[in-house]
Amino acid sequence: MQRTPHVPFGFIGGKGIFKSLERSEIHETNPVVENGANIQQPTALTSGPGFAGFRIKSGQETVGRRSPSWGNRGGGDPRHHHPACLQPSKPATSHHPPPEPAAVPSNLARHFLLFEDVLFLNHGSFGACPRPVFETYQSIQRELESQPVAFLGRELTERLRVPRVELAAYLGTSPENLVGVVNATTGLNIVAQSLDLQPGDEILTTDHEYSALEKTWAYVTGKTGARIVTVDVPMPLVSEEAFTDALRAGITERTRVLFLSHITSPTALVFPIERIVAEARSRGIVSVIDGAHTPGHIPLDLDALGADFYSGNCHKWLMTPKGSAFLYARPEMQDRLDPLVVSHGWTAQSRQPGARGAFGNSPFIDEIEMQGTRDPSAWLAVPSALAFRREHDWDAVTRACTSLAQETAARLCALTGLEPLSASEFCAPQMVAMPIPDCDPLVIHDALLERYAIEIPVFKWKQQSIVRVSVQGYNSREQMDVLIDALTELLDLVQAPSRMRS
Repeated sequence: MQRTPHVPFGFIGGKGIFKSLERSEIHETNPVVENGANIQQPTALTSGPGFAGFRIKSGQETVGRRSPSWGNRGGGDPRHHHPACLQPSKPATSHHPPPEPAAVPSNLARHFLLFEDVLFLNHGSFGACPRPVFETYQSIQRELESQPVAFLGRELTERLRVPRVELAAYLGTSPENLVGVVNATTGLNIVAQSLDLQPGDEILTTDHEYSALEKTWAYVTGKTGARIVTVDVPMPLVSEEAFTDALRAGITERTRVLFLSHITSPTALVFPIERIVAEARSRGIVSVIDGAHTPGHIPLDLDALGADFYSGNCHKWLMTPKGSAFLYARPEMQDRLDPLVVSHGWTAQSRQPGARGAFGNSPFIDEIEMQGTRDPSAWLAVPSALAFRREHDWDAVTRACTSLAQETAARLCALTGLEPLSASEFCAPQMVAMPIPDCDPLVIHDALLERYAIEIPVFKWKQQSIVRVSVQGYNSREQMDVLIDALTELLDLVQAPSRMRS
């Protein structure tokens, strides 16, 4: 099936059947209007025909097993038509007050490279890069290839400093405290594999962490003899005090590391980490924060937070090209870090007081940034992404997307009667993990993709079935209507309220 990115189209009904518009009907700068309503471009993961997307297992992305039937969205595997789902036995009290209707943002979809034949509601997994930012990224790559020796051999150190300076200002810290890495997992691995842990030392964490980092700490404890202590966060999360008290109760005289997500991946919660981070520091416990979903999603002041180490992705909510992230380290903690790859940035004197790296920066920066020959273009495009956000008043876009995400979650909650995972203040603004009745998540995921062309994670977390919706500037309320209609049909929610009342 030939796909053309960037062609807006309208919805027919609520059954995932789409009507493409001729190019002559599309105006370059205006949203598509159908029946008097602005309709934004349904979008998709940038993949080739037959791409199976990503299936979710235990709240994490894993490679799928089956490609969607692109040419037959009403067909596909017959078992998708009647998923075996159980209805909740009793209604639950919602902590989400009915939100005010969201103001649909202007049609920003034309700025993105997403395919037009899938309704893309999964920005949280890998992000989506706006066209102007991606064009900057490609122009940097072309410049690199036009004179590789000048670019990589003579100019790279100063080029790498530019995004550090701009990103540091955005994140409330000094550029000397940041270094560019490929992704947050890499940054956190640098920290985890550098710490001097001994047998019996404890890493305190929660039951909401990302599986790649759970594996990282399992690897580290296997080598060091340290042990992981996992705290169950009280659910639903309704108070900072309950969160902090649960973690405080897990601290012992052997606790050496506090490892927390700032925004959790499977449950899309904003953990109120400020007080427990401060307490950890007062007790001499090293705080390591997974901020994969944080930059560009919620305000972040790294120096004010006071965590020892913090790594965040830029490719998600900051909308940079893939392969751009940062590692932050407090100045007092930087000499504890070793590079995962020893290359030209390392010197034998790097641990001596006042030492500089091989390229004139601190050892922290030079040892991690200078990793041999690689393409730094994604990191160098960070300033372009920050400029795109300023140009399009992304704070206003974020507010509209937050309202739409919360409104969608409240609508589904009203249909299922299931309790949300948290009070609204602890829910990630543009990403909501919405509980659904018990079901086979792969069946629902595949049916949403094959029958409705909806790309969205569906998974189980601690036996709770969840649909995690992300709302970005290219999404619209009409798309949320399609999602709600699809889930209503697939989960047989139309009669759910009457059954629960009985």
